[in-house]
Amino acid sequence: MIRRAVLNVVGLSGRDLSSGVMPRLMKRAQDGNSTLIKPAFPAVTCTAQSNYLTGLTPSIHGIVGNGWYDRALGEVHFWKQSNRLVEGRKVWDVIHERRPGAKVANLFWWYNMGTQADLSVTPRPIYKADGGKIFDIASYPQRLKPALKSALGEFPFHTFWGPRAGIAATQWIADAARWMEKHEKPDLNLVYLPHLDYDLQRFGPNDPRSDEARRQMDDLVCDLADELEAAGVDVIILSEYAITEVDQPVALNRIFREKGWLEIKAEAGAEILDAMNSKVFAVVDHQIAHVIVHDGKLLSEVKSLLQNTIGLGQVLDRSDQDKAGINHTRSGDLIAVADARSWFSYYWWNDDAKAPDYARTVDIHRKPGYDPAELFIDPAIKYPALSVAWFLLKKRLGMRALLQLTPLSGNQVRGSHGRVPEDSRDWPVLITGKGKSLPESITSLDVASLITRQ
Repeated sequence: MIRRAVLNVVGLSGRDLSSGVMPRLMKRAQDGNSTLIKPAFPAVTCTAQSNYLTGLTPSIHGIVGNGWYDRALGEVHFWKQSNRLVEGRKVWDVIHERRPGAKVANLFWWYNMGTQADLSVTPRPIYKADGGKIFDIASYPQRLKPALKSALGEFPFHTFWGPRAGIAATQWIADAARWMEKHEKPDLNLVYLPHLDYDLQRFGPNDPRSDEARRQMDDLVCDLADELEAAGVDVIILSEYAITEVDQPVALNRIFREKGWLEIKAEAGAEILDAMNSKVFAVVDHQIAHVIVHDGKLLSEVKSLLQNTIGLGQVLDRSDQDKAGINHTRSGDLIAVADARSWFSYYWWNDDAKAPDYARTVDIHRKPGYDPAELFIDPAIKYPALSVAWFLLKKRLGMRALLQLTPLSGNQVRGSHGRVPEDSRDWPVLITGKGKSLPESITSLDVASLITRQ
């Protein structure tokens, strides 16, 4: 059985491989073999990775997006980490069955806690009882965390997401993959490399500023792949989705509020969404929204409203969801899909003075929807460095404080994903070495068998 590494270059598209901006990856694709992947639906991180690691659709493995509404708890959950949320047999189960004692490493792919992978490392802040948060990672076995931090330094969490998101976090993960190869020699090494994702969302895939991120990733990925191959490791390079140009945010919850379907609570001067008691609300996730209709009598009216909303491309009822392989208890009663130029914001308030306090912060767990505005600093803040310094001083003095830099508008966002693009050049890609036969395109469900191919 050969040893293999899967390098997940988030946001890499078929179009990138012909642009000339990533010459080393383009040469790898030409010298070896490459194919387009018809993306998972929705084409978002948690669903795509679950498709890749199980070969199953969301209707079976249950990961219908990066977040979902728990109907029993009446709560929205985003970016949970337990692998036990993912139903079905994973690639490491297949490998362990074929070869007892084989070693699988998972570096930062999602749902990476409570997994049957042998070695795992994942971002995991420490949440203090006083409300404080310490940025950190978690690992299994526990010995991996101190060993990696001793060798590589602290994980640069602020560059993994937020307005400072950049190359440093991705470089740390790549170096962790090198460390893992040197010290553990896994039979399968799953490596998540997200840097390309950030600027393509900030500026859009067609903006020249995004090309610098492409050049950085071209070298980072190919350097890592070259080193792994020199150690006798078979390398697969793939991506989860491609990012396309957008310029129109659509605030579904504001539309539902106008219809009187949203329940709003007044708390400490802010307006808070009461998901449990709302007749209709949306859990938004890039270009996809799971629309929860608690009042079944409104279902046809909600569907009609969505079909006539500017910025929407499709509305899937349960029958449509069956055909798309996404009908699950975690799915919305309706799923809204944005058109090619649009994406969904989670906002429900009409007066920014009444926005919840977390709206102005980077808070991926508390917000009941994905918020790409977290990649930006509010342009209305004249001296953001002074705001950061004041925040840090208050924290040092033991005072409670929030770092409120996030704008309350997504108008700056220029790239998104989630829908399945009509142009296959905007699909994710898979690149293998020489001698690997691949068809012109595959589906996201085919990736699991390629990962485990002996």
